[in-house]
Parts: sequence; C-alpha cells; structure tokens
Amino acid sequence: MSVRSPLLRFALCRTTGILFGVLTHAFFVLTVWWLFQFLSGSLPTHRGSVWIDIVLALQFAVGHSLLLYPAVRRRVEPWVGGPSFYGLFYCCATCLSLCLVFAFWQSSSVVVWDFHDWPNRATKVAFYGSWIALFYSLHLSGAGWQTGLTPWWHWVRRLPPPRREFREEGLYRWFRHPIYLSFLGLIWFTPRLSLDHALLTVIWTAYIFIGSWLKDRRLEYYVGDEYREYESRVPGYPLMVGGPLGKRRPHSKAA
Repeated sequence: MSVRSPLLRFALCRTTGILFGVLTHAFFVLTVWWLFQFLSGSLPTHRGSVWIDIVLALQFAVGHSLLLYPAVRRRVEPWVGGPSFYGLFYCCATCLSLCLVFAFWQSSSVVVWDFHDWPNRATKVAFYGSWIALFYSLHLSGAGWQTGLTPWWHWVRRLPPPRREFREEGLYRWFRHPIYLSFLGLIWFTPRLSLDHALLTVIWTAYIFIGSWLKDRRLEYYVGDEYREYESRVPGYPLMVGGPLGKRRPHSKAA
C-alpha cells in the first residue's frame, strides 16, 4: 500500500495521536513524582550560582503563563493538531520546563530556617496536606482539562471537541483559586528553607498571584458573564476582600 494512500495516512495519524496522548500522560505522572521529590529535598542537586536558579524559576513561570494566553493559543493550536491536542502540547511543555528546573537546579548552603521537633512535623503534615488539597482541587476543576486528557479522549472516540464548563462546587464555593493556593502550600511548607528554595518560593509566589489574575481574565474571556457574576460573589483567596483578587464589581468586564 502506498504511503500516499489516504487510508494509510489516516492510520498513521491515528496511531501517532494515540501514542502522543499515552506518552504525554506517562511523562506527566513521572514529572509529578519528580516534583514531589524536588520540593521535599529528595532529588540530588548541584552547588552553584543562584542566578541560574532565578532563570530556571522564571522560565517555568513565564512559559507556563504565556502558553495559556488566548492569542498565543490561537497561533500555536493549528501547528499542534488543533484543540484536541493543545492540552497535550501544553502539558508536555510544562513538564519539560519543570524537568529543566530539576536537572539544573543549584543548591545553596545558606539556610533561612531549619525546624526541629514538633514544628518540623507540623510543617511536613501541612506539606502533605497541600498535595491532598491539590489533587482534590484538580478533581473539582477537571483534571482531564489540566493534562489535555479530556479533549484528547474525545478525539480518540471520534467525538467533537467538548466545551469546557465552569462549575461552582466544593472549595470553589469559597474562593476562586484552590489549585493555586494548594501549590503555594507545596513551596512554603518546608521544614528546612535554604536560600535557593527561598528564591524559588518568592518567584513562584509572585507567579501564582499574577497567574491567578490572568486566569480570571481568561475565564472571563471563555465563560463570560457567568464567571463575572461568580467573581462578584467569591474572592480569589480566603480573607482577600479587596484588590484585583478580591470580589469584583458585577459590571466589571474583561478588557
């Protein structure tokens, strides 16, 4: 059968698409495990310049946000197979940027704090609790959308791309960004904070708050008035009563 045969091309495209989805999710699972080891201090690192750490932390934060920007997505989407595969592409790009952090991170001998006894145990409990909260929050928001599984699985079943819907349930009844808040716990709750981890924490904390604001703008763009009404009732974070991540006025519109 000729390679130019439409049937053969179709079979090759289907096989490639299915393999891409399977391998992406295997890569995602490995990256999550490596992230756990990295944040808990189990991955080996090298001594070196903290400037390298700053670049590594920033490349993840900037790239992660840039690929979610609607204008960037519209330009990139046709090159990666359309909406059914953009989630997989985004997941791979995120995992690759995290792997760069794991591979080239430079440790520091300077210690900001080092807890012992019950503060050490309490901090570890909060760290593990943040992981539980993260997985729970991902479940609420649709983990399949976070990894690209949902649109890809529709493609596998030869169904049209689904429309993502916003559901106000669980922690989302109390604040808008439980996933980001859980991630804050992952980087802040550490019994031993070295200088390099402190830099990571500061940069990623700033990224999380900026990313929360950008996520609100994206959801205003994709969901519309339903999300704006939700923003008027529910703050971005607990106890945040004002500012860009507080409750927004009902008439506020996305730029």
